[in-house]
Amino acid sequence: MIINNKNQNDIISSELINSYDIEYVFNNKPKNRFQTKPGIENRPLMLERLRENISNIENCELKKNASKLVFSDGSHSSPIMIVGEGPGQKEDQEGKPFVGDAGLLLNKMLKSINIERQSVYITNVVNYRPPENRKPEPSEISRYTNYLKQHISIIDPKILILMGSTAMESLLGSSIKISKARGIWKEIIINQKTYLTMVTFHPAYLLRQADQKKYSWADLKEIRKKIDELKIQI
Repeated sequence: MIINNKNQNDIISSELINSYDIEYVFNNKPKNRFQTKPGIENRPLMLERLRENISNIENCELKKNASKLVFSDGSHSSPIMIVGEGPGQKEDQEGKPFVGDAGLLLNKMLKSINIERQSVYITNVVNYRPPENRKPEPSEISRYTNYLKQHISIIDPKILILMGSTAMESLLGSSIKISKARGIWKEIIINQKTYLTMVTFHPAYLLRQADQKKYSWADLKEIRKKIDELKIQI
């Protein structure tokens, strides 16, 4: 869902809370509602629980054909979160997102706007390699998007970057083309929290279509500009 106005509600939704099997006791005494916001100190435990939930997924062709679960890379305290499509062969072998040629290009793209890879948090829409590196099917995207939304809520980034059409489709739907959506700031609501979001091309696509790099460079400059405007430390 996309809105034009900021939503200031930072409280985690019951959907996210219930996903971690936490028991709560309610009474009539007033509570500090902001205590429910995930803190940095709680993130490793919440991320491990999410990883475990994904590893226990059943009846999944992706999991059945993959070697490893590819969960994330980078700093869980980062204000910048990058979401790609899914693991390729190299990622499946190493258990990390964005390695190989696409990963090297991503590193260069980040470096071009004075950001080191280890300073951001990186994940994918689907966490297991699709057979033959095919694009994830709509049903697979839909299924894993539930986990992705939990992932985003835990990291709680100030800027969310969606790289490629699969990442875009997972949170914005398939009715728009990436060529029309890229480079435009959007606000997406996930679990009652609004995230400032930019869609751009995936590095793997840029390796095949080098003439599109100029558009990604424009997107990167917009991201750097927004980081500076918001005084985000990265």
